[in-house]
Amino acid sequence: MPKLIIDDITVEVAEGTTVLEAAQAVDIPIPHFCWHPALGKAGACRACAVKMLEGPVKGIQMSCMLPVQDGMVVSTTDPEAVAMRRHIIEWLMINHPHDCPVCDEGGECQLQDFTIAAGHGIRRYSGKKRTHVNQDLGPFIQHEMNRCIQCYRCVRYYQEYAGGTDFGVMGSAGRVYFGRFQDGELESPFSGNLVDICPTGVFTDKTARFRARYWDYEMAPSVCSGCSLGCNTTPVARYRELLKITARKNEAVNGWFICDRGRFSNSAVNDPQRPRTPLVDGRESTRDEALEALALRIAETEQLYGTGSIAIVGSSRLALEAALLLPQLAQLTSAGALCYFTSEEERATTTSHLGLLSGGTSASQQEIRESDCIVVSGCDPLQDAPMLALAVRQAWRDGATVYVVGDGIVLPCEFTAVAAVDAVPLAAAKKPVLICSASCNSDHPAGLLVQHSQLKLAVIFPAANSYGAAQLAGEQGGVSLERAVASGKIKGIISVEADIPAHLLAGIPFVAALDWRMTETVRAAQIFLPTTAWVEMDGTSINNEGRAQRFKKVMNPGLPIRGLDPAGHPPHLHRTVPPGGEAQPAWQTLALLIERVSGEPVTEPFSGRWERLRGLDAGSEGVMIHDL
Repeated sequence: MPKLIIDDITVEVAEGTTVLEAAQAVDIPIPHFCWHPALGKAGACRACAVKMLEGPVKGIQMSCMLPVQDGMVVSTTDPEAVAMRRHIIEWLMINHPHDCPVCDEGGECQLQDFTIAAGHGIRRYSGKKRTHVNQDLGPFIQHEMNRCIQCYRCVRYYQEYAGGTDFGVMGSAGRVYFGRFQDGELESPFSGNLVDICPTGVFTDKTARFRARYWDYEMAPSVCSGCSLGCNTTPVARYRELLKITARKNEAVNGWFICDRGRFSNSAVNDPQRPRTPLVDGRESTRDEALEALALRIAETEQLYGTGSIAIVGSSRLALEAALLLPQLAQLTSAGALCYFTSEEERATTTSHLGLLSGGTSASQQEIRESDCIVVSGCDPLQDAPMLALAVRQAWRDGATVYVVGDGIVLPCEFTAVAAVDAVPLAAAKKPVLICSASCNSDHPAGLLVQHSQLKLAVIFPAANSYGAAQLAGEQGGVSLERAVASGKIKGIISVEADIPAHLLAGIPFVAALDWRMTETVRAAQIFLPTTAWVEMDGTSINNEGRAQRFKKVMNPGLPIRGLDPAGHPPHLHRTVPPGGEAQPAWQTLALLIERVSGEPVTEPFSGRWERLRGLDAGSEGVMIHDL
């Protein structure tokens, strides 16, 4: 490993590391705009200049372009290097509109940070500035081209990393323009990452425009619930409204980016029709009244129809904490069925695929990015789990061969269509990965795992916590609600964040629902208790590879201020909780119900083999549950 000295600090780093990365490793800041860990070096902005005092290279050099070598002595504070960085940043700012007070990037702007850090506080340039016409890039991304400093990050990400073709760079010299040939919505399903990748305010989130500054944000590490991949995110909220969702780095999972589906998914949380008040027979009530009524209805149902007449129903979108309490409630109520799945087909296929993902068999997104042979069989990653498609592209860019089994599948890279997986030379690959859906035939992947010991599987499950639901269903003897209702014994259903179709609810005398979405189950329920969305609670979910990850509470539940009154002000009432703020996490409501039925309080959902998850850090890469 090469060793060098940076500002009198000795640094030893891996071969191929740049001087910029070596400086970052010991917390020495060097201004930079074009360099990004996911994109690599470009040398476009020239803002990362350092002075090489000793070693094989001398003089002013761009630290992002220079690989570390033994014997280098680097100065970031040399007057010549400082002067060059100052002049470069001043030159980049010549045509900038200096509109920080109205820019949504203000407070989280890399250009703002490095401009101030370089000592610029007063403009010297008094000439006419170059101006551009902005484009309409669709409903999600705002374009402000006058703020551009030509770092080329956006086009390098969009075209090279994400494989987009409808956005690029045009012009030359001082007339360079980053955009489309004409106005129109960006076509890439990963276009929202332009907001994160841009170091200035050229691309900002249009859905949260002019809503808050960085120092106003409520933020916390979270996990996306849009599909089963469990990509890491940082939701941003203010005044009980989810403003936007940004990507959060996790090298083992999503890397630096997320898909547009996960990024622009705040409408359900902010839905004005979202149910927020406890109901008993259509009448508004308090949480305690609803819990008392629910406990009485459980007893009445058992008295009328006998033991085993109630089904306890969870779902694949339910956090692990609540899912773990369902068996306890089922035991106390002598339930006839414990259900983690509504459909028998979903239960069977999800459980069968779970059996294939034992220790070391499941493939993470990082392992897909590092694979040398990828087979996509019977699924469409771009539709079902978009970040898998982006991971496949990164492997292809590094030389991996990609094969597709099935018709109508689109990937953001070149691939070879084959009639069957048997036609793929898996035996010749060192790191092969098979991507399939939980709805495909489970016997075929099982046979392949026996034939190819080096093969790993990436299974796309139906929902965010399908893995956890299937794991608990197997451990607790869970059945599908479809099968339980078909037996004719079920006369009552207690649904916990489950999407139950109307035909399974028909003819059931008693239905209770705990949820935060307005579903068919909530509409049919005689007793309803509101729960919190994932951004309003601490919780745990298990992604498609069996990785348990913690997400943290971002904001308090309750009606957003914007949704309370057309005038934009909450009602003038003295109260301890905001309007609609009575909701609790599902596991806490279940704990209260269990206490009413049994008389024993529940203070902690994790017990037994799950106890290790109590202290799980939301900032970590997560824990594989086969290691528990």
